[in-house]
Amino acid sequence: MQFETLVFERRERVARVTLNRPERLNALNLRLTDELTAAAGAIESDAKVRAVLLCGAGRAFCSGADIAADEIDADAAANRGATVGARLRDHLNPMARAWYRLRVPVVVAVNGIAAGAGVSLALCGDIVIAARSAQFSQLFAPKLALMPDLGGSFHLPRLIGSARAKGLAMLGDPLTAADAAAWGLIWACVDDALLQAEAEKILHRFADGPTQAYRRIKAVFNDGLPRTLDEQLAVEAVLQTQLADTQDFVEGLRAFRAKRLPQFTGR
Repeated sequence: MQFETLVFERRERVARVTLNRPERLNALNLRLTDELTAAAGAIESDAKVRAVLLCGAGRAFCSGADIAADEIDADAAANRGATVGARLRDHLNPMARAWYRLRVPVVVAVNGIAAGAGVSLALCGDIVIAARSAQFSQLFAPKLALMPDLGGSFHLPRLIGSARAKGLAMLGDPLTAADAAAWGLIWACVDDALLQAEAEKILHRFADGPTQAYRRIKAVFNDGLPRTLDEQLAVEAVLQTQLADTQDFVEGLRAFRAKRLPQFTGR
């Protein structure tokens, strides 16, 4: 599969997707957005892929929507809202949904700037690691008189609580990678020189791990908050029953009893 604005690589059990518009700080234009959707579809349909790494080329992860390239006319009052709404419904939202719903674990490596929709894209992943020099910014309100989108209003309060989420969204102050980790927005902050190695380490842990268990952990965590405890207990019972019938569970039992490391196959 050929792409213009991202690099897609699959080797053995892992896929790597790199946003590749470094001259625009990997800002999301329609081409990149649609190619990200296509890449997620290719990963979802490839049973051999057991883990994914998402990162950005150059000195940023993603600076958000490519406002400079947008077809939004500031002087055309009749079209502005309709244009923004259509871009969200037809392009950005399907892309965010596709990445959030991927069946396999997604590791996100954030280098440099993650701003606006770039933050929301990163938070569609499961394990987010950021370089110490990275920053997370919600510039919708102070810069554009808009609100977080691409799932930002969904992810932020779930991860860091309503007070901090509102502060980030309304004030737009940048959040350092160290503070993002301390707040629970991301998994870890690492030295810049270690970012790629740490991301690859987790990527391969996932690729070697119990894929079916990861898939159900994602499902039960991603959809769990609106449920009551009783509803969540019922869902857990269904998913755990499914996992008990997998080959990986049998291997885990045998390895545990033999006091050896399990060799998971993802089945």
